[in-house]
Amino acid sequence: MNRLISILILLIFCGLSAIAQPVPAYDENIPYLMTFGNEAEKSWGDDDHSQTFFFKLPKEYTDPFYIRIWDPDVGGEHDEINGVFNTRATYEIFGGEDCWEPNDAKGIDPVGEYKSGNLLAFKSFAVDPRYDNNWYTFGPFNPTEGEWVEDWQGFIFKIIVEGVEGDDGNMYRFYLSTDGDNNRDVEGGNAFAYEYSFRMHNNPNEVSHIYPFVDDRAISVKLWNWDWDNDGIIRIVSFARKGQLSKVSGDDTWVEDEFQILEGEKNKSLDLQLHKRKYNPLVRNNNVVINIRNQYNEVMPFFVIPIGGVPKYKYTIGVTKKSN
Repeated sequence: MNRLISILILLIFCGLSAIAQPVPAYDENIPYLMTFGNEAEKSWGDDDHSQTFFFKLPKEYTDPFYIRIWDPDVGGEHDEINGVFNTRATYEIFGGEDCWEPNDAKGIDPVGEYKSGNLLAFKSFAVDPRYDNNWYTFGPFNPTEGEWVEDWQGFIFKIIVEGVEGDDGNMYRFYLSTDGDNNRDVEGGNAFAYEYSFRMHNNPNEVSHIYPFVDDRAISVKLWNWDWDNDGIIRIVSFARKGQLSKVSGDDTWVEDEFQILEGEKNKSLDLQLHKRKYNPLVRNNNVVINIRNQYNEVMPFFVIPIGGVPKYKYTIGVTKKSN
């Protein structure tokens, strides 16, 4: 069975029991997605002032849908101020042919033709009290406006968030919804990114999760993270891995950690558990970036609903036959 057919079966299997979709998802327990203005120092936690997410609509879903943004403006209660709020953020939604397929679209840097496909919607936000701690809705969209991917049996849409002015931090969330005024899940939907930029919890007792998908071509992977401020640990859990620790970066720097893929981990998601440091001084408002690449240096997707389910280590109990 080839790789894409394997992925398709897993996606269909997961869609039978999963609904979508807040982004970040509930199981991820991540407070906010994060994008800073293009004048912000990278040491604030954003390496490139841009974030791309993809939404998958299953072929069975044929009704209009909406992409909702929580707290899309840059100012007020949740966003991170640097002096005074002076930042503008843009939100662009793309569909159509080549929305997802080109390498630049799946890249981790905003270079080349990463804004591929047909531009379906655009809006920019600065300080706007109407949308502080509130929702803005894009749509309705027809699922067939996305890029049809045969092997995934679904339509793909792309949203790009960029800080185009200023030096403040924009904290926000998405919701893929069947309703323009309320958050109502799209059954069988999912969302994924190839690089994740987000805010950590301030509470050291909270554990966040992200779920990179490992296909059957992966032999080894490199986990990269940016500006972690040595804030705790990353623990890797899978059906075959009990809890391997990975390196975390310091301030304003990348760190990489390579590990081998084990039997039982292919065509499934890993669980990267993000445990915050519990001793003083506590790190507050920690913004971080993470990506993962296979041995060919190809980036691997983080699905907000993990493919194959949330990984739980399977303990193996040896049984020794009693001699007479």
